[in-house]
Amino acid sequence: MIRLISLMVLFSVLFFFPVSILFFYAFSSSWSFPDVIPVNYDLRAVHYLISHKRDILFSLLSSCLYSFGTIFVTFVITLLPAKIFARTSFTGKTLLEGLFLAPALIPPMAFAMGAHYMFIHIGISDTFAGVILILSLYSYPFMLRALTAGYQTYGENFELCARNIGASTWRILLSIEIPLLLPAMIAGGTIVFLVSFSEYFLVFLIGGGSVPSYSGYIFPLLNSSDKSVASLLMLIFISVPIVLFIVIDQVIYRTYRKLGLMR
Repeated sequence: MIRLISLMVLFSVLFFFPVSILFFYAFSSSWSFPDVIPVNYDLRAVHYLISHKRDILFSLLSSCLYSFGTIFVTFVITLLPAKIFARTSFTGKTLLEGLFLAPALIPPMAFAMGAHYMFIHIGISDTFAGVILILSLYSYPFMLRALTAGYQTYGENFELCARNIGASTWRILLSIEIPLLLPAMIAGGTIVFLVSFSEYFLVFLIGGGSVPSYSGYIFPLLNSSDKSVASLLMLIFISVPIVLFIVIDQVIYRTYRKLGLMR
């Protein structure tokens, strides 16, 4: 118990210390050595946020949309492979599974250059669909591993019982597999969202500047000398996944209560 509390305190410090630095930078006019905390404060970053709220909200909404779109596409393309990897044994399974996980091990730049050439010929470069597709191809290994583990957790008995009473494949998927895979879907989808939402290079290369992104909006500010505005925008960047996690937690809790799996 003491060790658990110590780990929680350590993780809290590791999270809140960098966030507190961003908070001080966001509302300070200057912060120089040897001041431990800033002496002078102003709302210049807040005024920038208000004056540019249209562009910021638009880029933030675009990032959320293609990130959720990526979650949906990765779920669709990995559902069947995950089931096969979890339920069957065949020669070369380990090698094939390793090949499926290869995009997670390849640097994004090396992966994207070849894909960009193909996307230009296909005609989906500089489009919203192209951004979702490239992010899905890059981040699907995370969903694949999560769904494979989910299928391995509950086994085949539920599906066999449903087939014995005449349930169709579609009915089994909607009524049995998806509810039982919900924790694995949330785990994989969370990682896919974080990867997609924070990705800059792939979105910039495939989107060609036509698809706005929040990471693309704040990237020039991170390299500028104006740390106040960059810090405030980074606080917003951090808050989006936190809000998402809170919403997911409430959705799972309510869903499990309706299913009678939780009091």
